[in-house]
Amino acid sequence: MQNQTSPLILSFGVSDPVGAIGIQADLLTFSAFGCHGLSVTTGLLISDTARVEDMQAVDPDWVSDQARVLLEDMAVSAIKIGALGSVENVTAIAEIVSDYPNVPLILDPFISALPEQGMDDEDILTAVRQLLIPQTTLLVLSPVELERLAETWRDADPADTLQNDVDYLVALGCEYVLVTGMPADPAKSGMGDGKLRANTLFGEDGVVRHDEWQHLPGIFNGAGSTLSAAATALLALANNEDDVPQAVVAAQEFTAGALTHARRYGMGKLVPNRLFQRAS
Repeated sequence: MQNQTSPLILSFGVSDPVGAIGIQADLLTFSAFGCHGLSVTTGLLISDTARVEDMQAVDPDWVSDQARVLLEDMAVSAIKIGALGSVENVTAIAEIVSDYPNVPLILDPFISALPEQGMDDEDILTAVRQLLIPQTTLLVLSPVELERLAETWRDADPADTLQNDVDYLVALGCEYVLVTGMPADPAKSGMGDGKLRANTLFGEDGVVRHDEWQHLPGIFNGAGSTLSAAATALLALANNEDDVPQAVVAAQEFTAGALTHARRYGMGKLVPNRLFQRAS
């Protein structure tokens, strides 16, 4: 009998029948990096490639029991938290991950495809700020999501809103914040036609790195989830939180490849091809 050698990653997230987002998508991404994914379901979706019609949150006791049984049996190299489903799930997950402070924690709680519920609830946002962000190694957000997560405290110059919001989250205890999908500065990029998008990684001392990427045509379902899952796998392989900047760069490169090779399975959005490297 051969002992397990691949890093194990625990993913909390929703179950998506399409496999474009949520735990099914995470498991594919982890596999692409040679990692083995363990999954805890926080919610069940009714969805197709065009839309998510509804979501049913899983009972928090089931969320807790799923995770406890796995973690008592196996040692994980990283933990990823996606869509949470309810404030009770936030509380349950926060209590679980607090027992593993040395395991990198990647938090990507917003999924744009989900219906208007869950992360629009102020109680959930408050619980995430108070219970999960202080334990987070890498928080992945779009500018809109950053604003929503930090907006209740804001009393600053609008010109400095993004930096102030990031500073607020870092002050809560989050080690790194990756803000994705910002329009690139045309004065710096030399391109004023919107063809570049920028991702900026922030840490305790401000901007750690700033990367610009070609904006690809098409509407994708799961681009952000691919990025955060790839970063999780790379941190699991590195087993060193000091490697976050390098992991973020490699995760962006992987995501760009997955989107370039995206597939249209139905009549709706394109789905990133997380296994594109195996086919090439």
